[in-house]
This record gives sequence, structure tokens and C-alpha cells, in this order.
Amino acid sequence: MTTETSVRRYAVAGTGHRASMYVQAAIGTHADVSELVAWCDTNPGRIDFYDGVIAEAGRGPLPRYTPDGLEEMVREHGVDVVVVTSPDHTHADLVTRALRAGADVVVEKPLTTDAEGCRRINDAVRDTGRNLVMTFNYRYSPRNSALKEVIASGRIGQVTSVHFEWALDTVHGADYFRRWHRQKAGSGGLLVHKSSHHFDLVNWWLADTPTRVYARGRLAFYGDEGAGVAQAGPRPARGLDAEAGDRWALDMRKDEHLTKLYLDAEQHDGYLRDQDVFAPGITIEDNMAVLVDYRGGAMLSYSLNAHSPWEGYRVTVNGTEGRAELEVVERGSVEVDAQGASVLDPSAREAQDADTVRPKGERLVVQRHWERAREVEIPQGVGAHGGGDAILLSDIFNGPGEDPLGRPAGYVDGVRAVAVGIAGNESIRTGQPVDIDDLGLGVEL
Repeated sequence: MTTETSVRRYAVAGTGHRASMYVQAAIGTHADVSELVAWCDTNPGRIDFYDGVIAEAGRGPLPRYTPDGLEEMVREHGVDVVVVTSPDHTHADLVTRALRAGADVVVEKPLTTDAEGCRRINDAVRDTGRNLVMTFNYRYSPRNSALKEVIASGRIGQVTSVHFEWALDTVHGADYFRRWHRQKAGSGGLLVHKSSHHFDLVNWWLADTPTRVYARGRLAFYGDEGAGVAQAGPRPARGLDAEAGDRWALDMRKDEHLTKLYLDAEQHDGYLRDQDVFAPGITIEDNMAVLVDYRGGAMLSYSLNAHSPWEGYRVTVNGTEGRAELEVVERGSVEVDAQGASVLDPSAREAQDADTVRPKGERLVVQRHWERAREVEIPQGVGAHGGGDAILLSDIFNGPGEDPLGRPAGYVDGVRAVAVGIAGNESIRTGQPVDIDDLGLGVEL
């Protein structure tokens, strides 16, 4: 007996860098269950780039639409699923319109950037009954799944508190201050754009709902008044004009992907991917601290720094019967060569001074009261995020199977995640704690 596999028709709304993961999956590993049928974007240059990508797989160019034609695109091409990978502030509009046009939606985090966006999406899901999938790929990383298993097993008892520290280094962290993310109106700031991943992890680890948030944050390092500007030297408006060896500048000409996707596409809309991180007008924070109360009684203390010399995170989970500690070093340092240019992954080299190198890797340790600490083995996957992206993409294109860890995420999970960031932004603005129920998100969390 054979089972016929259904092929679904996909359109991609937003053809920036993040779209690549879904496009490659649709024409590669999951080509047997997916067909790309249309692009939707404001920039024809970026659509040209992805037409070139699929041409290498033997596909012809796809019909292209601007966001104003989203409904027409869904109707004319029988689109089953719209993958939304556009800038964050556009998510609510594109998601709701795609749902109401009759398509299911896969949306990159964050779900949206504000409470109004949450309400609009909730109304569209309720009115249409369509399916909305959130892509929280960090849930699928083996190290994060391993911590989930530890907590769910009861080995450390009932969780009382979580401390979560995330460090973005001076390559990855700085990049948010070059791009459209630097404007809070476009990204919701890092508490929404970046930290929604982290808040979702805590919500998922605890199987609990955040209720109250107090946050502080400021632009301390980047920007024209930040501490970093004094060490950066004379600043060009953008990376192309920087002097050789400027470690804070991004020269897109050195990266074929960035050149084709952004530099060559500037002529169409004027978007600059390589703005100076120390320029005036940045409205997001680079140092944030957040306290979160949970319905079940646990507390979260969270911090994010965007100018660290290394990249990774540390999580400590305290329970009534012990403690779990997860440390992940994604990049041990960012160093410079003789010309002053940044050198990535120096920890991967064969170093004579190995004792001074922060080793790249991950470690999960559990220690119960009255016992010695024990290291928990973390399965090793293949590919991005420890193999997590591959599992996520399988769930998206093939549908999720039975998962005792509950990793597939829906739109309510997306609301729970951005709720902490939205409340955090309001708390930073007012200096007061914020009850999430008072945000009016339109859904019972």
C-alpha cells in the first residue's frame, strides 16, 4: 500500500537574507512536498537574486508581486502557504492579509512588534480558522531540547527561578545597528526582534505563561553618543567608504551573497545594509535587563548585551530539588588581523595558547541537592543551530509528528514570546512594571 504525498504551493513574502533557509529547503530536501510558485517583495533586485538561486535547481523565474498584490498572488496561483520573512513591522499586515486571502502562514520570529499587531493576527486566525506556524528554531537545538527534558523530568524539582544571560559579540551584535533593526519602529528593538527567541525558550522550558515584566535598557555603546564611538575613529556614513582595517565597518563587496542581495539592490529602494553603527538616529537599546514573573510562581532574570567580546549564552535553572546549568559558546572571540580587519572563529585555529582560548562548545550540568554535579550528554546534530533548523524545516514542510517535547509552535506561542518584549519596551519607557494582561493582546495566554 502506498500513500500519495500532497504537494503544497508556497509563496515567499520578503526576499531578504532570512528567506534563504526556506527557499533552499523548498527546492532541495523538501522538493517532494513543496512547490515555490511566487515571490512578494518591494525590491525587484532581491527577487532577481532568488530567481537566480532557483535557476540553479532547474527552475524558471517565478511571478513577482509587491505587497499591495498579496491577495491577487494567493488567488491567481492557488497559494497554499505564504512564508513571511519580511521586516518585523510588516508581519502583522502580511500575515493577516494572507490568512484572510485563504492561505496558511509560516512566519519568522517575531510574530509582530506591538500589541495592535497581536490583536490583528488573533482576529484573523479566529475569523478564518487558517493555520499559522511560528518558526522558533531554538526550540529544536539539541542543547535546548536537552534542558527541556531535564526540567520536564522533574530532576531538579519545581522551578523557582531562571537566570538567562545572552551575549552578542562585536560582529553579530553590531550588525543589528547597521540594518533596519536599528529603528525601534521597524523591529520593536532587540527585546522583540532578538529576545523573543529567548523568551519563547523560557516559556517553553517552564511550560508556563509570563504575567508581569519590569525592564531597564539603554543605548550605551553604539550610536553617536555611545561609549564605543571614541575608540572607533573617524566614521564614514557607510561601510563602503570606510578606511581599510576599520573593524566596525561592513564592506559588502567582500561577500558575494551580500553584494547580490543588498548592494546591487540599493538602486531600487535606497536601503543601505551597511550603515555606521556609531551614526546618530539609532533608537534601539544595546544593554537590557528584564525581570519576569510567571503564572506558576517562577521568576526570570534576563540580560542581553550587544557588544560582547564573545558570543553565546548561559542559563541557570533553580529548582526545589537542585539546579541545571547550560553554557553555550558560539564564538569564543573576535580578533583582528595585521590590517585591523575582524577575524571570525579564531578559537577554531590550532592555538599555542590553548589555555587562554574560550573553547567553542556547549555544556549542560545538573546537580541535585546532596549530590555531585553530573554532566548531561547533548546529542550532536548536523547543520545550523546544532541541527535544529533541519528538524524545524521538516515539521514545516511535512507537518509535525508526535513530539513529547512540544517543539512545534503556534501563534499563541508567538504572542507569549513577544508579550515579554512589548511589555519590556513599555516598562523601559515608563520606568514602571507592566502587567501583560493590561497590554490587550487579544488572546487568552
